[in-house]
Amino acid sequence: MSFILPEIDREKTKQAVEAALEKYRFYLLTVPEEQLPKVTVSYSIVPPAFSNEFHSSTESVVIDKMDFEREREEYIERIRKAVNRLNYKEREIIIKRYLEDEEIFDYELYNEIGYSERRYYRLKARIFYKLALLLKIEVYKSEHP
Repeated sequence: MSFILPEIDREKTKQAVEAALEKYRFYLLTVPEEQLPKVTVSYSIVPPAFSNEFHSSTESVVIDKMDFEREREEYIERIRKAVNRLNYKEREIIIKRYLEDEEIFDYELYNEIGYSERRYYRLKARIFYKLALLLKIEVYKSEHP
């Protein structure tokens, strides 16, 4: 009996990790305008229903905002924990390249940290695999095309 590990789709896994890091950056910087409560009053002809459901648009927006805030905090913490499990040099690359406010290009980063282009990209690929596995977002090649 032999055990065959499924093959990881490198390109799709890379895209998944980059998307996760971009979402992290987005969550740190923005709260969408549509999450803000309405100030104007809206009128309706529908008679009031006496149940435990909310029908106020302001209450609905506040609930949506709280759900969004909770989701954002959980996501940020999940990314932080995954990045913190990397070794020092790996963390440095991910933080400087993807998580800081100031955007930096790969060639600037590998020159800054003193790595050759080839060494940098090999390490970056390994980091992406680690992050994909830690975040459980790795993408496997399917046997059926």
